[in-house]
Amino acid sequence: MAASIPTDPDAYNDYIEQMRPTEYPMLKDSIYLDHAGTTLYSKSLLSRFHDSMLEGLYGNPHSASPSSLKSTQMVENVRLRLLRYFNADPEHFDLVFVANATAGIKLVAEAMREAEGGFAYAYHVDSHTSLVGVREVGVKGRYLGHGEVEEWVRELETEIGDDRRTTLFAYPAQSNMNGRRLPMEWCGRVREAAMAGERAVFTLLDAAAYVSTSSLDLSDVEMAPDFTVLSFYKIFGFPDLGALIVRKSAAHVFERRKFFGGGTVDMVACLGEQWHARKSGQLHDRLEDGTLPTHSIIALDAALSTHDELFESLDRISKHTAMLAKELYDGLCALKHGNERAACKLHKDAGSTYGDSRTQGPVVAFNLLDAKGDWISNSEVEKLASIHNIHLRTGGVCNPGGIASALDLAAWEIRENFSAGHRCGGEDDVLNGNPTGIVRVSLGAMSTKRDVERFLAFIDEFFVCNLPLVSQSVSPILDLRQQSFYVESLTVYPIKSCGAMSVPPGKSWDIRSEGLAWDREWCIVHQGTGNALSQKQYPRMALIRPTRGFKAGILRLTVTGSGNEISVPLSRNPALYTEDLRECSASVCGESVDMLIYRSADVAAFFTQALGVPCTLARFNSTSSSIRHSKAHLKPLPSENISIPRPLALSNESPILVISRSSLNRLNEDIKSKGGKAAHPSVFRANIVLAESVPPGDEQPWAEDCWQNVRVGGDDGPVLDVLGGCRRCQMVCVDQQSAEKDREPFTTLAKTRRVGGRVLFGVHAALAQGTGREIKVGESVQTFSLDEPVK
Repeated sequence: MAASIPTDPDAYNDYIEQMRPTEYPMLKDSIYLDHAGTTLYSKSLLSRFHDSMLEGLYGNPHSASPSSLKSTQMVENVRLRLLRYFNADPEHFDLVFVANATAGIKLVAEAMREAEGGFAYAYHVDSHTSLVGVREVGVKGRYLGHGEVEEWVRELETEIGDDRRTTLFAYPAQSNMNGRRLPMEWCGRVREAAMAGERAVFTLLDAAAYVSTSSLDLSDVEMAPDFTVLSFYKIFGFPDLGALIVRKSAAHVFERRKFFGGGTVDMVACLGEQWHARKSGQLHDRLEDGTLPTHSIIALDAALSTHDELFESLDRISKHTAMLAKELYDGLCALKHGNERAACKLHKDAGSTYGDSRTQGPVVAFNLLDAKGDWISNSEVEKLASIHNIHLRTGGVCNPGGIASALDLAAWEIRENFSAGHRCGGEDDVLNGNPTGIVRVSLGAMSTKRDVERFLAFIDEFFVCNLPLVSQSVSPILDLRQQSFYVESLTVYPIKSCGAMSVPPGKSWDIRSEGLAWDREWCIVHQGTGNALSQKQYPRMALIRPTRGFKAGILRLTVTGSGNEISVPLSRNPALYTEDLRECSASVCGESVDMLIYRSADVAAFFTQALGVPCTLARFNSTSSSIRHSKAHLKPLPSENISIPRPLALSNESPILVISRSSLNRLNEDIKSKGGKAAHPSVFRANIVLAESVPPGDEQPWAEDCWQNVRVGGDDGPVLDVLGGCRRCQMVCVDQQSAEKDREPFTTLAKTRRVGGRVLFGVHAALAQGTGREIKVGESVQTFSLDEPVK
């Protein structure tokens, strides 16, 4: 097939487009832009591997049976084939199979640790987290900025001090954050400088990101790294396997290695004496502990052949992706708001050039800004991308030094962000006026111009304001007359992220500091991780519905369309929980919460069958000393009630969520004007829906943005403090009746209700201290604005 692959860049792109539906059917309707995480596997690769497994009988290689010998032969053939793939002469290099690049790094670090006196460690600013972690096992670590490497190399040539400690220098061939490519010749220069300075210095090259789209050439032995690590799934998509390529002149580093595993020794004595003899053959014989992943190695053979057939070579892929990356970079640079402010801040090194594969890989890192120049939350970008089937990466992308340099984050700022609750993957990713991470888009062998064009159109549609004058006000100008609202509906969600239970009209319902009675009292937890499940990952949770059985003292649950039913008592009967009533910790919204886990096999089976994942029911442990509180929320103006801690059960951010029917009507008008389907109030999973008692056309949508308090009923009724706007995610796109996903209403919300980089709809609220304790549907509601709080 390689002979028919066109050489012209445009024709090559067309070839990829035509090949994709057959070879990569999983890409239908998707834009995959996370090739730096892993690229995709082809249909031909899986078919070839499938055929290889059926045609051969492969046994454990640690034997002399025919099937064992066949496996051994295949492993050694693939090992040699891989060395040749990287132009690594087997006379000078050996290849050790490992789980991934990180496992290879760890193997080198553990060997270096055994050096007499330990080892000094120097690593580049662009290093992946796994390279940074090596510093913890070294005696002395040194962080090198990009311009400091040359100075450090000169020091190696001249420094003849008392410290003769072995040194390891590590750096990535390509930054996994922004795609900057670093000089391959550093390894040779470091070696020459170390010899001149009579120093024992070894080099470790992280080639994982680089080899995904570029060929690695180790033909020059003197300039090659001592240790090179890579992951094959970044090149071929499958199998999940890595390699450590060792320059044989540096193999003695592993001689002090103490651990040995099955297959790496010739003899072991245990009785009477304790000694062993390591294998005396090739280095890989001494380092590949236990049984090799033979089947994965066989898959590598299929991957190499298939990759050549589909793409001809990594050099072809390099040229193709370099062209695409330049188009993407130039397109993002050109995006401007109507007031001429740039929409993107791109993080490119001054020494790299898009389109030049020698200095720049096909990775683009950036942050988005609104028309005022304020940062847009990366998590909002990721949410919108998710519902539009765009796959990208945001956050710290496992590159702490690169992120700190790109965003100009000092060490104290990183500590302060951590103290403020920021964690990798968290939604609060703009702190103290600065982003904590980036958006990363990376291209691969099967990427095309159409992917780039569609992504640029997505950014332009949702994050570029074409109006010359932009107002970021959270609310329109409102009529200052007294508004007339009433409680249209009350809804309780006994199990977090599951179906709703409506409170009947006229029925009084308890309202507490933690929210409405029985609201988010339970959750479903994964039996393996202990994490609380959410509709964002498991939309079918919407089909698990409670029915009214509270008078009988039970919570009755059904699954729509299945006929399955189960009941659990409302009382905290010890027989239903862990035998010794220990507080079991579960993760809820990233927080560790003390829970009581149901041990009933029937309960676990009910939820496991409903969701297709091993899970069971858990209940909030109200007797625990651990108390959750509501989060800080964005409010249009400062308010004293923000600082008051509000206790939570298992709600995400606040005890009560309130939405306005008038605001929902306005939102639905916007949705329907674009041909979309109107949103049902249930998708917002509010506890209270308030409606206006005014003629049609006189409603005031978004009035809730300016509320300070609301009072339900008469003067003795409960007062709710409004804590701020509710930040929305793609979960609002789950139909609560069918559990099917759509793009609305989040798509329209993202265009019309983005405030401070966040998409808002509805408000968080909590019961004010010392006020009424009951609420019911139909009651009148008084609203009080920020400048007129309730007395």
